[in-house]
Amino acid sequence: MVRLIYTGGLLTTIASLALAAPSTDDWAQRSIYQVLTDRFARPNNAPDTSCDPTKYCGGTWAGIIDKLDYIQDLGFTAVQISPVVENIPETTSAGEAWHGHWPQDMYALNAHFGTAEDLQALADELHRRDMYLMVEVVLNNMAQAVDIENTTTSLVIDYSRLHPFNEEGYYHPYCNVSEAGDAATFQSCWLSSEPVALPDLKTEDARVSTMLQTWVQELVSNYSIDGLRVAATNHMDPEFLSGFTRAAGVFTLGEVDSVDATTMCQYDEAVSGLVNYAVYKPITMAFAPAGDMPGLVNSLQTAIEKCDNYTHLATFAENHDVPRFVSIQNDTALAQNALAFTLLTDGIPMVYQGQEHNQATPNSPLWSLPTDNSTTATTTLTKTLNHLRSHALLIDQGYPTNHSETLYLDGSTYITRKGTEGMQIVSAFSNRGSTTTSGNYQVNVTRMYHPGTEVMEMLGCERHVSATGGVIPVDFVGGAPKVFYPVKYLNGSGLCGF
Repeated sequence: MVRLIYTGGLLTTIASLALAAPSTDDWAQRSIYQVLTDRFARPNNAPDTSCDPTKYCGGTWAGIIDKLDYIQDLGFTAVQISPVVENIPETTSAGEAWHGHWPQDMYALNAHFGTAEDLQALADELHRRDMYLMVEVVLNNMAQAVDIENTTTSLVIDYSRLHPFNEEGYYHPYCNVSEAGDAATFQSCWLSSEPVALPDLKTEDARVSTMLQTWVQELVSNYSIDGLRVAATNHMDPEFLSGFTRAAGVFTLGEVDSVDATTMCQYDEAVSGLVNYAVYKPITMAFAPAGDMPGLVNSLQTAIEKCDNYTHLATFAENHDVPRFVSIQNDTALAQNALAFTLLTDGIPMVYQGQEHNQATPNSPLWSLPTDNSTTATTTLTKTLNHLRSHALLIDQGYPTNHSETLYLDGSTYITRKGTEGMQIVSAFSNRGSTTTSGNYQVNVTRMYHPGTEVMEMLGCERHVSATGGVIPVDFVGGAPKVFYPVKYLNGSGLCGF
């Protein structure tokens, strides 16, 4: 068991607090690569053994360090890792706690992932590269196995095994969250009773709130953490979350699993930003044969209207809690459009490990993936568009806060521009897919750029000049996305020979 807090760690903690954490606006300029620590990378010297997907597979913080060249080359500027605290040790009928969401001791690290020195080394190496570290935290509940193999148990919790919340009084009485009738009971009922019980913490209680604030201050300062993803945000009291965010002193990204923008945006003052679930489902519905492209645009506009600052929302098409995109739509072009949209729309891009490889299985180890031509093309797209976005952020101060403007929209095509006039990125998305000839078509769009502007199509490195009315023909090939940028601003980008 590796303890988070050291006897001599207080001076380090105080000194760390003096360092300015990245602001919310700083995070708005980042591109996040989400990894499941256990499933991303084993350390370089680890044996190449097979993996039971219900158990720990051997990924570690040292393994992530070994792969930072890969993540950085893809253009990502922040990494989100799984929860780091000690989880329950048992093997249950639901498997082991390799995902990190079954906390048992908040003040100990998960030894399966490495040592305190390994976690600090990961933060240090990210910072050396001018990259940020985000850690997911589970605050809503603790965990205890209630179906230990070969043992018959009932729902009796030994609270003395949970640290620091080792008394029943820290928790809500048991009720099933699936039977919750209103917001109050939704926040007080348990997410699970078996095979792993998740006793629900009274986050509205001053004792619990204070203890979690103290814990997060030490966690952030001891490991130089730049941001936190807060799991199950809508299962907790907003007032508690506001105090927690202030105590943490870093960017907090809340997870409100709701497709309704009004419900999701109720929490935008309690945390720094939100995982954009209100747009997730519309993405999957838009990038499908005969999909609802106007519905995606309407969902974007609704979220912009309902949330206080849309640029602080994290856009995603995949994460560890939802199906892989290609398991829904097994078409490379559709997957590439969804990924391109994630990287270039308003807000903070968040990409899940393996998405750049068109990974189909939800939580398989990244090291087991085969590579083929389609995954190579998607990896190249990820790298190109991440670097293009970073370049635009560097030369265009208005890019982060400039909302995308629709240039063209029909049932199968969405073309949008983002950025300051004359410096904008124009993105063209299609849902016709690569499996039929209908994916080869042309759209003539006005107002893309001033007439006579030389632009580069970034995914094919083809030059075009805008005609009268700012028209550039957008020639979709096999339903793949197209992205344009002015040639005169490409210097120093490292893209298309510049």
